[in-house]
Amino acid sequence: MSIQVAPSILAADFANLQSEVEMLNRSEADYIHVDIMDGVFVPNISFGIPVTEAIYRHSKKPLDVHLMVVNPDLYLEAFRNAGASVISVHLEACSHLHRSLQTIRSLGAKTGVTLNPHTPVSGLGDIIQDIDIVCLMSVNPGFGGQKFIENTYHKIARLKDLILSKGSKTLIEVDGGVNLENAPRLKEMGADILVAGSFVFNSMDPVKTIADLKAI
Repeated sequence: MSIQVAPSILAADFANLQSEVEMLNRSEADYIHVDIMDGVFVPNISFGIPVTEAIYRHSKKPLDVHLMVVNPDLYLEAFRNAGASVISVHLEACSHLHRSLQTIRSLGAKTGVTLNPHTPVSGLGDIIQDIDIVCLMSVNPGFGGQKFIENTYHKIARLKDLILSKGSKTLIEVDGGVNLENAPRLKEMGADILVAGSFVFNSMDPVKTIADLKAI
């Protein structure tokens, strides 16, 4: 199975957001990754529901919405209504993760759970079969352009073992510092979806860069 690519719109030129989305429409991208930051759960603020709606209006790709917020349950329905096809919540932000995933699924979206770099995958053992996508942060969340954390390779392997042992169909997504140098090993270790932000949008030819990631 070929790797899936989800360019992070956080790295786009916001002054030309429509044209950036249209560029992604022309590309081989599988998703548009939308990072929502509240300045509390992570030390940065990105954008919210109105910008997500604007992206959705122009996008021909499904939106992979990553909620880096406290109390994500308060916003699940709003982001689904704004166009999210996948809604990922942080394990660290959810007191009742099973309930959160039930809500996401009842809204008709795919369920996602994100883990910060310090969070072990073992915490997903009793719930992995309820998760469509697990997103492993390979940088500390909050800012783009950070250096990839090498321990992520081993974490992917542990997560893949967990998924297989439970007979789950969960996909593994990796977010942060992804490029053409580390992408082959990420795929080899078991990653299914690669999130790439600055590596795509800062390249001379983002459409080709996405194609190159897809071709690994």
